[in-house]
Amino acid sequence: MALNTSADAPLPVGEVSRLIGGWINRLGAVWVEGQITQLSRRPGAGVVFLTLRDPSHDISVGVTCYRQVFDAVADVVSEGARVVVHAKPEWYAPRGQLSLRAVEIRPVGIGELLARLEQLKRSLASEGLFALDRKRQLPFLPQLVGLVVGRASAAERDVLENARRRWPAVRFEVRNVAVQGVHAVPQVVRAVRELDALADVDVIIVARGGGSVEDLLPFSDEELVRAVAQCRTPVVSAIGHEPDAPLLDLVADVRASTPTDAAKKVVPDVGEELDRVRMLRDRARRHVRGLVDREERGLAGMLARPWMERPHRMVDDRADEVDALLHRSRRVLGHLLDRADSELSHTHARVVALSPAATLERGYAVLQRAGGEVVRSPGEVAPGEELRARVAEGELHVTVVPRT
Repeated sequence: MALNTSADAPLPVGEVSRLIGGWINRLGAVWVEGQITQLSRRPGAGVVFLTLRDPSHDISVGVTCYRQVFDAVADVVSEGARVVVHAKPEWYAPRGQLSLRAVEIRPVGIGELLARLEQLKRSLASEGLFALDRKRQLPFLPQLVGLVVGRASAAERDVLENARRRWPAVRFEVRNVAVQGVHAVPQVVRAVRELDALADVDVIIVARGGGSVEDLLPFSDEELVRAVAQCRTPVVSAIGHEPDAPLLDLVADVRASTPTDAAKKVVPDVGEELDRVRMLRDRARRHVRGLVDREERGLAGMLARPWMERPHRMVDDRADEVDALLHRSRRVLGHLLDRADSELSHTHARVVALSPAATLERGYAVLQRAGGEVVRSPGEVAPGEELRARVAEGELHVTVVPRT
């Protein structure tokens, strides 16, 4: 219910605290899951104080319970353990503090944790976060490697020493974080995002040594998995040892069995690369030498041929052939010209023999009328008509007279 207050009529702090307590007391009991970050169990005290934290978010809440409630699970519950608490919200008015009054505490077993991880794994896989086509190739020679690892840990030493032994010039941008416990997830997520935002970082390694299933739980956290899936920089997961398989291994672009293996996968070995260069150089030299030897043998074979010993011999042989062909062509052309001349003489004689001029030379005449028409029959002309008579030496004008 809203309260009618103003600057002139404010409520006392005690009244506000009492009202909040009244509202909270009306809340029922709830089951809450979290991770114990602080545990205060004073000898002789009848109440145990705990701090319960959400592993994926920076949110905590205080929990109190009677000693006998905690004693029931004291052998299996300690700081860092995950528990499920049945509690009722309470408001401590003098300090204005909210807490949970636990009436039952249950440890979360390994089997239950694994079942939840399997369910989360299926859910993320259905979104395609583990698909192979999302995997990116690692650069052949990264100039700057981002490393997310525990401070002064064996994993950090393994990665740095093995990488620099393989390629001394490699550089690292290291982010030291908590790799287990309640602060692991937010610190690892923040470090991954910081390194991914650096343009010079070519690949990111997230590494830690082996541990129990509970120790490796932060690397199966949904927030971390999604943060890695959103990275533009290739990510290598090097968590635990070969049998360990957190969800980070599935979303990362490359999975390394150990931190040492991560260094081998990310950085090439300078000795191996030099050996490979020498091998390729020797292979190229052998190949080139083989080509040169083959060409030298071919050239020697060509030089050993007779026409190479006497190169002018080919020209001389071809010159004789050209002379023979020239003489032959001249003979053939002469024969053709002689035959053509003979045929032309015969044709000319025939033309001369058959020409009208030759007929006129023999004493014949051709009669033509005034219009030039040739007279072929006496019936074609009339008495008294003027005709022209063509003879060999010219023409005569004649007049047609009737027969008597």
